[in-house]
Order: sequence, then C-alpha cells, then structure tokens
Amino acid sequence: EQPIFSTRAHVFQIDPATKRNWIPASKHALTVSYFYDATRNVYRIISVGGTKAIINSTITPNMTFTKTSQKFGQWADSRANTVYGLGFASEQHLSQFAEKFQEVKEAARLAREKSQDKTELTNPALSITSHQVLPSPIISSNGPGEDKLFRSQSADVEISTEKERLKKMLSEGSVSEVQWEAEFFSLQDNNSKLVAALHEANANVDQWKKQLAAYQEETETLRQRVAELESQGAHDSSSENNKEELSQTLEELELLIKAKDEEIQMLKSQKCSRWEAEGEREETLQKLQELEARNAELERRLHLAEQTLAETLSEREKIQNEVTKVAEIMDVKIFELSEIRQGLAKLVE
Repeated sequence: EQPIFSTRAHVFQIDPATKRNWIPASKHALTVSYFYDATRNVYRIISVGGTKAIINSTITPNMTFTKTSQKFGQWADSRANTVYGLGFASEQHLSQFAEKFQEVKEAARLAREKSQDKTELTNPALSITSHQVLPSPIISSNGPGEDKLFRSQSADVEISTEKERLKKMLSEGSVSEVQWEAEFFSLQDNNSKLVAALHEANANVDQWKKQLAAYQEETETLRQRVAELESQGAHDSSSENNKEELSQTLEELELLIKAKDEEIQMLKSQKCSRWEAEGEREETLQKLQELEARNAELERRLHLAEQTLAETLSEREKIQNEVTKVAEIMDVKIFELSEIRQGLAKLVE
C-alpha cells in the first residue's frame, strides 16, 4: 500500500476512563497518512510510532471529522472503540487534512455502494424482503499486528457482504454491523483489561501483605516510643513540682534581699549618726560587708535558680514537641493502614 496523502501532527487518544481528557500517543509529532487497501477496497488512516501502530482507523461513510479549534481536530472510530485527536502546526494543515478526510469518506461510500451493487448482481437469489431475514452480526477476528481483519476465506467474505447488504435493508430498529463489531471489540478489550488487572492484583497481594506487616511493626515501635514519652511525662510532673519549689525559693530570696537592703539603709543612717563611735563604726562596716557578701551569694543563688528554671522549661517544651510529632506520625501510619485495609477489602471483593 502507498500513502495517498501524508502530513505531520501530534496524535492524541481519548482517556477511556473519563472520556474527557486527551492522552498523548507520543512526545513528538508523527506522520499521519491516508492509505487505500485495494484488496479489501477500504481507506484507512495510519500513523506509526517506532514499531507500534498509533492509529489504524478504517474510514466508514458515517464517520465525521470535527474541527474543535484552529489547529485541532478529532474523529470517533467505533471499531477501535476510541476517539482520535490531531494537533497540527498550522490551521492550513488542519484544513488540508479535513478536506482529504471528506474526500476519502465519499470514496469509501462509493466503494461500499459499488461492492453492494456487485454483490446483488452476482447473488440474485438473495433479493428477498426485509421481513424474511433476521439480523446477524458479522464474525470478525483479530489478525497479526494491530489491524482487525475479516476472515480471509472466500466463503466467509461472500457471506459477510451478503449479510451487510441484508442488514441495510432492515428497518431502522435493526442493529448495524458497526454497532455489533464495536460492541464485540469493546467487550473483548474490557475482558483483557480485567484479566490484566486481576493478574496485577494477584502479583501485588504478597507485596501489600509485607508492607502491611512492616507498617504494623512500625506502629508497635511508635507505641513503645509513646509509652516512653508518657513515662518521661511523669518525670515532667516531678519537674513541675521542682519548678514550684524553685519559684517559692526565689520569692523567699527576694524578700530576704529586700529586708537586707532595708537593714543596710538603716545601718548607713545609723553610721552617719554615730560617726564618733569608732568601735561601733568598725563593727558596722564589718556587718555591712558581711551583708553585702550574703547579698551577692543570694543573687548568685537567684541567678542559678533562674537558669535551672529556664532549662527545665526548655526541656519540657522539647518533650512536648517530640510527643506531638510522634502523635502526628501515628495518625499518618494509622491512615495508611486503613487505606491498605480498604484496598485489601476491595481486592477480596
């Protein structure tokens, strides 16, 4: 077969799950060509990426190519049970492809009518009324590669053409050949997808079980860690008591310092009034020095108590942060375990 028209475009296929989003068939633009199969007397659109046929769409008279934007067009293929989309580099390329699609579609219609007329001439005994014949789907099979070919035996081909002509003569309520074949390929594709999903699920069950066991072990470790942190929390309560004792001690020291300051002021005033008494002066100075030394010792103890209180508060804050982090990790692991259990339940169903 030789291409009768070729162009380059980015190829897309509709997402079979959502039927809304486009899935790119390749990272780069591909060559998209129209082919004429003289053996089967059909027209096809083919695009090959590497060794795989990205597009293999047989054009039928009931197909329609729709321009959805200035550089993008699409058409539905009921045989392949998908929708193809092409993104062109310019609006001119899109117009050329659309015009060629219309020409090939008309040529396919004329080829079908010609084939039907030829069948009627060679088989005059089959000219019967529509109410005498029941519709029957055409038997199709998958050939090598990705092309869907009809059986090659001459008898089967002749029966297929006769059935196709007879179905056209039926009333509007009869099922067409395209609908039967589309349903067949859709069921076949769904069956293959279900088998593949089942194999994949069976292959992943052991891995999920191992992952579940690992999560359970990690959860047990986290529970032990929480128990340790709770025991540390008990020590924190004792630290709380120590903090209260330190606070009381600080208050007592502050009151004592205040009293000593008052005593110093009083002694200073007494020193001024009793300057003549040398002995009392020396005694007062010595007492003042002792009071100052004691005051310095009290200040030092106060400073140490403040440092101890700050360290205790910092350590308590760290422990609380660690407990919060462990609780968050446990929540995440519990959520993951619930998801795995739900996934296993779905697999069991």
